[in-house]
Amino acid sequence: MIEFDGAGLVFAALGIATLAAAVLPKLVRRSPISLPMVFFAGGLIVFALIPDLPDPDPVEQHPIALHLTELCVIIALMGAGLAINRIPSWRTWSSTTRLLAITMPLSILAVAALGWLGLGLSIATALLLGAALAPTDPVLATEVQVSEPIVDQQDEDEEGDDDEARFALTSEAGLNDGLAFPFTYAAIAISLAGIAPSGWLGEWLLIDVLWRLGVGLGIGLGVGWLLGRLFFSGWAERRGFAEESEGFVALACTFLAYGLAEVAEGYGFVAVFVCAVAIRHAERDHGYHRVLHTFVEQVERLLTMVVLVLLGGAVARGLFEGIGWLEIGFAAAVLLIVRPVIAWFSLTPGKTGPRERGVIAFFGVRGVGSLFYVAYALEHGDFADADRLWAIAGLVVVASIVIHGVAATPVMALLDKRRESAARGTDETTERTAV
Repeated sequence: MIEFDGAGLVFAALGIATLAAAVLPKLVRRSPISLPMVFFAGGLIVFALIPDLPDPDPVEQHPIALHLTELCVIIALMGAGLAINRIPSWRTWSSTTRLLAITMPLSILAVAALGWLGLGLSIATALLLGAALAPTDPVLATEVQVSEPIVDQQDEDEEGDDDEARFALTSEAGLNDGLAFPFTYAAIAISLAGIAPSGWLGEWLLIDVLWRLGVGLGIGLGVGWLLGRLFFSGWAERRGFAEESEGFVALACTFLAYGLAEVAEGYGFVAVFVCAVAIRHAERDHGYHRVLHTFVEQVERLLTMVVLVLLGGAVARGLFEGIGWLEIGFAAAVLLIVRPVIAWFSLTPGKTGPRERGVIAFFGVRGVGSLFYVAYALEHGDFADADRLWAIAGLVVVASIVIHGVAATPVMALLDKRRESAARGTDETTERTAV
């Protein structure tokens, strides 16, 4: 009987998956199949057919699940920030503000209520699910986000070339992962001290809300400004710093902003995205932005592949064994009712038209960030039934991968076609008026 070398199988599987990550984007670009769907399905099949592969149980392999998802999210946040072309302002980012200030808190409350009343979870566990499942994911939402920095557009206006739907989803995903952290800390505090506000509310407001958010924002701005000066100042230009530097400098920016914020007890997710936006706007027309973004995008794709292959493996090895119709109904409500309805009304009225508003409301992709929050809370809090928490969160993420993955390419193509038609009609009207 032939015995397979477990380590060899792991390396072979990684080689095949990495090759797929390089080749598949071109093959599935115009099809209603997303890369996350392919990676997840690949993990599901491989771990089902090869029992000698290690068991990717997120409960047993908790440190790996925590730090792998953490790394994947911060790399994605850097990529999202570097891709945004629109100058930050209250007016141009109004859709983002509505999504962060209205959609996310109401979604957290709605999901928590569903978990408490519908699934019978404790208040702390239900709040944790709300915080984990409310944010739009910066990792798995790439098909509906801004694609790359614009560095050579002539006479660019202040909003750049980002359509409202892609911009809103990108900027929301960049910021709401960090802004969901206070609610995660609230769930952790309730799990440890009880529901009585006297045991946790004051410290939560001062530390977890004000201090951590302020530190994350301040360090992100400071590090981004300093790195922007380093890359694009007159001194750096004379020495060809940006032209001769490599793309992996983006990793240094990511780790520096994240590490300093975490050391100062701030929100590293916020710091990384703000740092990326600050670097992007230090010198908007420099080609080095594309070098940085391209490298980050490649690293993000590799990490996403690893996470989703392992998620598929976890499902193949029994992650969903305890899932019933209640949990399926919960996942459907989160993805198809809670997010779309709340986001639609939070953006009404606003600068989005009905089509863009519908796209933004529907594509509240749930993904790697949700898995990270579950892993983080289980590490720091006292939550019963970790297996069920992972199963519910994993179910919502898998459902989002399938639903949003199938819909992303055709829906965004239709939106682009309608927008181009409207632009041509406007140009023709202007020409006739001029004549």
